[in-house]
Amino acid sequence: MEHRYRIGEIVELKKQHPCGSKQWEITRVGADFKIKCLGCQHQVMLPRPKFEKSVKKIIRSLEEDL
Repeated sequence: MEHRYRIGEIVELKKQHPCGSKQWEITRVGADFKIKCLGCQHQVMLPRPKFEKSVKKIIRSLEEDL
């Protein structure tokens, strides 16, 4: 079963950002994803297939907060 990503979730990507962080917050979901680096606050837009391929694990899911 595939995971439905939501705004506000924290994910860990496979590759490290140049600032040293691997953790990103999802700020936009759709055909493209907008994610914000939790290390340096840099924001990036990625197409959905590239984003889903680069996610290693979900650090904090919104379902955990319910």
